[in-house]
Amino acid sequence: MKLDGVRRELRSGSTALPIEPQVFDLLEFLITNRQRVVSRDDLLAAVWSGRVVSDSAIDARINAARRAIGDDGGQQRWIRTIARKGFRFIGDVREETGLPALSFPGATATPGPINSASRAQQITFCRTQDGVNLAVGC
Repeated sequence: MKLDGVRRELRSGSTALPIEPQVFDLLEFLITNRQRVVSRDDLLAAVWSGRVVSDSAIDARINAARRAIGDDGGQQRWIRTIARKGFRFIGDVREETGLPALSFPGATATPGPINSASRAQQITFCRTQDGVNLAVGC
């Protein structure tokens, strides 16, 4: 699966999958800021443009983002909840430019491309045969 930041769509092979705009924005923001814990206030500013929304609305979008990439709140393989602090995208990310696509022998793909401010970027999520979660950008 790929999250295409330019087209703003989630794809599984050649099929575009439905993803709500806020869920897309939230997933993109978490991956872009994966080096830190993202607070609810950070999400409000980035995804909801500072509008006041309830914690349950944020939780619903976090859960939708998890479902979109094959994660859930119990396992938290890709999006981890940090108690009383916020959320963090976890998993190894390797950024590369100029590559048309990446594949991993023995890995099971889940979503990816993200658009950064300076260049288009694709993030591909996968799990290796030994169970290591990877997110690779290109």
